[in-house]
Amino acid sequence: MGSAVENVLTLDTLNPNVIELQYAVRGPIVIRATQIEDELLAGEKKPFPKVVKANIGDCHATGQKPITFIRQVLALCTYPELLKSNDFPADTKEKAKRLLDGCKGHSLGSYSDSCGLNVIRKDVAAFIEERDGHPSDFNDIVLSTGASDAIKSVMTLLLTAKDGVNKAGFMIPIPQYPLYSAAISEFGAHPIPYYLNEKASWSLDVSELERAIDAARPVCKPRAIVIINPGNPTGAVLTKENIQKIIKFAKKEKLFLLADEVYQHNVYAAGAKFYSFKQVLMELGSPYNKMELASFMSASKGYMGECGYRGGYAEVINLLPEVRAEYYKSISAKLCPPVSGQVVVDCVVSPPKFGDPSYELFYEEKNFVLAKLKEKAELITKLFNSIEGITCNEVMGSMYAFPRIYLPEKAIQAAKAAGQSPDAFYCFALLEQTGICTVPGSGFREEEGTYHFRTTILPPVEELKAVLAKFKDFHLNFLAKYK
Repeated sequence: MGSAVENVLTLDTLNPNVIELQYAVRGPIVIRATQIEDELLAGEKKPFPKVVKANIGDCHATGQKPITFIRQVLALCTYPELLKSNDFPADTKEKAKRLLDGCKGHSLGSYSDSCGLNVIRKDVAAFIEERDGHPSDFNDIVLSTGASDAIKSVMTLLLTAKDGVNKAGFMIPIPQYPLYSAAISEFGAHPIPYYLNEKASWSLDVSELERAIDAARPVCKPRAIVIINPGNPTGAVLTKENIQKIIKFAKKEKLFLLADEVYQHNVYAAGAKFYSFKQVLMELGSPYNKMELASFMSASKGYMGECGYRGGYAEVINLLPEVRAEYYKSISAKLCPPVSGQVVVDCVVSPPKFGDPSYELFYEEKNFVLAKLKEKAELITKLFNSIEGITCNEVMGSMYAFPRIYLPEKAIQAAKAAGQSPDAFYCFALLEQTGICTVPGSGFREEEGTYHFRTTILPPVEELKAVLAKFKDFHLNFLAKYK
C-alpha cells in the first residue's frame, strides 16, 4: 500500500533555535496548572477548590477591575454610535472623536501607519517630555503590540553573524524576564548574563558588568545591554546613581541601551523613585546624551493592567537617519500594531486633566489599584521573611516577589532523581498540593547553587492572605518531609 507520510517538519528538521527557546512563565508548570483546572471542572477531588495562577502578571485575570475612563474611550472608539449617548462624560467623547479623526475612514478597523497613529505618537512624546523634563520627538516613538514586540523589533536591528565570535551578544540581567533569553535563542544570538546582587537588594554592580563582558568577548560580539527597571522578577528599583554608572559603562563599551521600563508606575518602597534612562542620559549631558537608547513601555502593567489589548510603545533615540529608515522598513512588514491597543496607550499617556468630568473617578481608581499593590508588596515581603528556610528582598516595585528558598539536601537529591531542577521540583509539589501556580527561579536563571521562585502580588488582599497561609503550611511540611 502507500508509504508512511513523510513530514517536512520533524524535530530533526525544525529550526533548532525554536527547540532551544524556553519561556518559563508559560512553561510546564503552567501547562500542568491548566490540566488541574480541567480535572477540577470534571469533578476530580483535590485538596483545594481552585488553581491560583500566580505565574504571570495578568492583572484582570486575578480580579482587578478595568479603569472606567479607558474602557469608556475604547467603547466609544469601537462603536462610534455611542457618541450620541448621554451615558458618557464629555471628555471621553472628545478623546474618542480626536482619536477616530486620526484613523483612516474614522474607524479603528482600518490599518494605522506601521509606527502607529500620529495623534497617539504625539501624545506619547508629550507624556515623556512632561515626565523627564527633556524634549521628546514623536518621530522617535513607535507604537507596538505590547512592549514585547517593540523589544524584539529593536533587538533584530542589532543581530550580526549567525555563528562564531561575530554572533551578536546581549547583556541580560540574571534573574531576567524570560522574553530576553527566549528572543536571544530565537534569533540565534548569544546571551551575556550579568548577575544582580541579591545580598544588596538586587542592585547592579559595574564590576559584575565588566566581568560579564570580558568573559563574553572571546565567544561573541557584545552589542547591547538590557536593563529592567523596576525589576522583573526581582521587584528592585534602581537608584539614579546606579543608572548613571550603567550608562557610563555602556558608553565605554559601545553598547546600545535597552531599557525595559514597563513597571514605571509600580514603585512602592519608601525612598524609592523611578528614574527613566532617557532622563538620566540627558542630565549627564555630552557625550552621553548622544547615545543610542530604546526604552519600552506597556499598557499591560502599571495600574491599568490591560494585557489583552496588547498596547505598548518604544522611544528609540539617537539613531542615524539612514538607520531609522531601515528600522521603520523592518516594522512595516508587520503592517501595524492593534489600533484598539494604541487607544489604550493614549488613555495611559494622556489621562483626564484636573477639571475634566472623568478626572476624579480616574484618579480614585488609579490610586486605589496602586495603594492595594503597595499593601500587598509589604504583606508578601513580611510573610516570606517570617518563614523558616526563606529570605525575600523587599518588593520595592513591579508586581512580583522573588524569594530565595533554602532546600534540604534530601529535596535536592529527590529533584535530581525526578529529573527536575530543585526549584521546579518544589514548585510542582506546591501546585499539586495547594493549587498555587508559581514559576521556578531557574526559569529566570539564577546564581548557581541558589533556588528561588517568582510569584505575582496580584490576587485581592484577602485571597492573597489565604494563599500565603496555605503556602506557609506547605513550605514547613516540605522542609519537614525532606530534613
